Amino acid sequence: MGAQQRIYRRKIKSVQSTKKITKAMEMIASSRIVKAQRRLQSAVPYSTALFAAISAAASHATGVENHPLISKQRMRKRAIYLVITADRGLAGAYSINAIREGEALTRNLEEEWGFEEVIPYVVGRKGVGYYRFREKEMGGEWVGISDQPTFEDAKEIGDSLLKRFLERTEDGGADEIHIVYTHFVNMGVQEARVRRILPLKIVEEEVDTSASQVGGEDGNDPVFPLYDFEPSADAVLDELLPRYVENSVFTALLMSAASEHAARRRACKSASDNAEELTKTYIRLANQARQAEITQEISEIVGGAAALA
Repeated sequence: MGAQQRIYRRKIKSVQSTKKITKAMEMIASSRIVKAQRRLQSAVPYSTALFAAISAAASHATGVENHPLISKQRMRKRAIYLVITADRGLAGAYSINAIREGEALTRNLEEEWGFEEVIPYVVGRKGVGYYRFREKEMGGEWVGISDQPTFEDAKEIGDSLLKRFLERTEDGGADEIHIVYTHFVNMGVQEARVRRILPLKIVEEEVDTSASQVGGEDGNDPVFPLYDFEPSADAVLDELLPRYVENSVFTALLMSAASEHAARRRACKSASDNAEELTKTYIRLANQARQAEITQEISEIVGGAAALA
């Protein structure tokens, strides 16, 4: 029975050591979530203004139908997508959910849309390890930036994606760009999502034609804002295109970083709680083993005394 007690006590010590690690990582993740949320909120005004400018240039200007940003005549031969995963573990299913969404996107593009080739660009060691193990081609890989991404990192990734998009399809260029990231809904919910960033899809929305909304006399003719582009709408789109891609990548990185910290906090809290329950179980088993040992020793003493009598 003494050996069994030693086994249980070693297990208790091991579980308590693991609990210290998970508890520390839970506290670190909790502090980083707040910083990640602040960085995400500070990027929203710029993104809103940028998308409004692009929408104005693409929707209310003539002669931009063949611009790479909104061209509808591109081939469907090759697509690329950026999948954002974690550099470290202990984040639950955060990374694998993004990878699965990327694999589902690949099947959809190949089977439903007829693309001949779909190439992933990967952020995070977890994703890089997944594709390397399966010997799948990667257009690019970036590690060590998932926790605290910077705009310089997003610019480097965006330039790589945009360069591939602007190349001719016959020369290895891409016809579509997608981003697979984890959307931060709240502290308890994070969702893996897919977003196509290029080419842009122009959606025509219904406009309220009431006189009070448009300022017309009869309310039948909608009045749109008047835009004037200098030197031209094409030049404006050429200037906004790289900034749009960089901002889309940066926003996805910030969103994924906040989701990663939230997922790690939740996973580490669950691990700490499980370690505490496991420690209680091992303590109870060790006490039972000790009690059985004492009972056996008393039985042996009583039996020996009876034999001597």
